[in-house]
Amino acid sequence: MPSSITRRRLGWGVALLLWSLTLSLLLTYSSVRLQDPLEQVRRFTRADEFDFLSWTLDAAAAKLSQGSLGSTDYLGSEQGRALVLDYVEAIRRSEDLQARLAEIFADPSLPDPQAAGAPTAAEWRATRAELARQQPAAEAVLQEQVAVTLSELGLGAGGVVFPPVSFRFSRLPDALIVSPRSVIRQDANVQLEPGLALAEHVSLEARVEGALDVSALVVPGGGIGTYPTMVQETTALDWVVETVVHEWVHNYLSLRPLGLNYETTPELRTMNETTASLLGTEIGQLVLRRYYPELARPPAAPQLQPAEAAPARPAEPAAFDFRAEMHTTRVQADALLAEGRIEEAEAYMEARRQIFFDQGYHWLRRLNQAYFAFYGAYADEPGGAAGEDPVGEAVRALRAASDSPLSFLRRMAWMDAYTDLTRALDEN
Repeated sequence: MPSSITRRRLGWGVALLLWSLTLSLLLTYSSVRLQDPLEQVRRFTRADEFDFLSWTLDAAAAKLSQGSLGSTDYLGSEQGRALVLDYVEAIRRSEDLQARLAEIFADPSLPDPQAAGAPTAAEWRATRAELARQQPAAEAVLQEQVAVTLSELGLGAGGVVFPPVSFRFSRLPDALIVSPRSVIRQDANVQLEPGLALAEHVSLEARVEGALDVSALVVPGGGIGTYPTMVQETTALDWVVETVVHEWVHNYLSLRPLGLNYETTPELRTMNETTASLLGTEIGQLVLRRYYPELARPPAAPQLQPAEAAPARPAEPAAFDFRAEMHTTRVQADALLAEGRIEEAEAYMEARRQIFFDQGYHWLRRLNQAYFAFYGAYADEPGGAAGEDPVGEAVRALRAASDSPLSFLRRMAWMDAYTDLTRALDEN
């Protein structure tokens, strides 16, 4: 008679394989739908597009193998925590060694950088081999920690969360985002092979914009809701936990109306991403408080009553507020585009980008319609790239009116139009 752990592992494996195949078929289908803007863009990207089907099947096979070993079934909470922290420390060592190698090869005083860097390169290769050995167990522990938290919130049946929490650390594809120039709207999102040089990104953007008279931008990935989900390798464990939850929410929604209609309208895309972002943060913080309390955000300070208010201090110069300034930029760009002043809007966005650059935001390579079309859908906090779009605010309001993450997610999952959201708010 198989043990309960063996039965659970077999059931998890079957569920994982079926869910992986289902989502792979959905991803494959969505990549060949005859949507004119997308198909026009893919004329420029087909040679460099990411192969989701192969990645998903390879990752599912790795997860089945990992599950068959069951190496973390008997780990205690502290042992699992230590295993994950050891893995994160190995990532940090790998990054430090990589940076040291870059310095060695950039040092003009070294006659033979190859020889000088050989010991560091060997240590880096050994660290990467150790990471490959630790990765399956670290993933399994994090999956279990997230699954336990989800189950305790009621997001499971009989203590079993479905779909099972499953993710894989991976190099993520970048994404080519395309918007019309006349309005901020995502018309295409094409996933590209990771590792393309920046010059290739710049060239691709220029070719697409020149041929199609659109706004284009290649953006980096952080997590992708394949199954298993893809999560970027990083030392920021708090970000990893929140991203694992965020992508699990997308998996949960994927066979429900909100997820199935992700691409139908910009409003539904924003509803999807804002729901996943809100719950990724909220539930991710619960996971951190339980297993990695030193990484969790401190609780919000209580608001002082007027009688308790601290003495007034001399006003200090206001710090540069990225979200507020980006909100201002989006609102003004929308206003200019609404008046048909496209070139003026583009010149304004570029002038604003230079202000951001001067304030230290050097990663902001371009600020255009495609930038706002992509980042504006993540509206879990007020302000920012969403501008005056009311959708994110409505999702946040419904979460505030819901008594639990479970009730909020269930209500959002069955919506297939923005009017469903406004109606739900009216009913509260």
